[in-house]
Amino acid sequence: MQKLKQSLLKLNLQHFGNKMKFTDLKEAKNNFATVSQDPEATGEEKTQALADYMEAVQKDAENRILEEAQTFASDNNVLQSRGQNVLTSDERKFFNAVIDEGGFTDDDILPKTTQERVFEDVVQDHPLLQAIGVQNLGAVTEFIFSDPELAYAWGPLFGEIDGKLNTAFRKEKIEQLKLTAFIPIAKDMLKLGPAWVERYVRTIIVEAMKIGLEYGYVAGRGPSKNEPIGLLKEVSSEGAVTDKESVGELTFKPGRTTVNELKGVVKKLAEKLDKDGNVSEQPRKVENRIVMVTNPFDTFDVKANATIQNANGAYVTNLPFNPTQTESVFVPQGKVAFFVRGEYIAAVGGAMDVKRYKETLALEDADLYIAKQFATGKPKDNNAAQVYDLNVDISDDEKEDTPS
Repeated sequence: MQKLKQSLLKLNLQHFGNKMKFTDLKEAKNNFATVSQDPEATGEEKTQALADYMEAVQKDAENRILEEAQTFASDNNVLQSRGQNVLTSDERKFFNAVIDEGGFTDDDILPKTTQERVFEDVVQDHPLLQAIGVQNLGAVTEFIFSDPELAYAWGPLFGEIDGKLNTAFRKEKIEQLKLTAFIPIAKDMLKLGPAWVERYVRTIIVEAMKIGLEYGYVAGRGPSKNEPIGLLKEVSSEGAVTDKESVGELTFKPGRTTVNELKGVVKKLAEKLDKDGNVSEQPRKVENRIVMVTNPFDTFDVKANATIQNANGAYVTNLPFNPTQTESVFVPQGKVAFFVRGEYIAAVGGAMDVKRYKETLALEDADLYIAKQFATGKPKDNNAAQVYDLNVDISDDEKEDTPS
């Protein structure tokens, strides 16, 4: 992971201020998605694709904010009525100081309200992170995790409380993992005023956190790599983190085929494992809590196979057991992941500090800063998430007829 950060930083420095390889943010994102899922792509090519995407994010944010700053008046009431950014007094004081200093100083901590808005922006427009249920703990770096099956005890009226309650609650630390965002700030941006600087910084951090959290919670390789344990990973009894093996194949053919296929998915997810890795006698509650994650390139193949024409001639897309459908570029093409909402521990916490990155050469007309946020994530057990192979290339004569 450290080598990846160094390569990404090197590429950012090489390409910052040069002519962009991609002229469009969507184009850069699609390229990143394609390269990241290409089994023949080298590590350098994948790092380059990520660097191009983050550069496109930075350029897009800078261009939009510069244009808006030149277009809109500075009156706060007008800006607010147009949905523009209005700062609190603490935020304005903080970002005015940033401007006066010519950038962030060592160990600056973003205002609490700014940190809260970062978290809201990260989750608000990201269906997968919403479904996972990321917890924002603010300055807290640990939280209490409880097991409902153990959080009760019967006993004599005047007897002592059963000691097994001690195993029902445990602390989960989140300070062991750090998510870092690189923020290049052009010196011209500092001339726009505190509201625009705050918005620019927040935009860059939000985009970096979206990518970082999505990667960590889907494909993270575990504590040995200083990453979360992703939904696509399996944890052995010795603590080793490996890729999950596919449970089976899904075709999503209309009719009974899809019903039976997803019935198997539901039953597998309902098999809750105890701390020893054995299937618990108490099944996991999964009704209306199942989330399906596909690669963006597979999403419409799945929907096409799950679409039928009803008696009124309208095309209807439905899946049995009503799974929430999301997507992620970190789910490999040809695979589909399922997990149970509420059965993945995901949290961010600790103060978000920003400091100048001194380990690099000065950028032309810009300074580079880093923003750090503690984060962690892992499934509650190995059965809380499952991976299947997709076989959605079904010809018309292979599809089942479904009564209207």
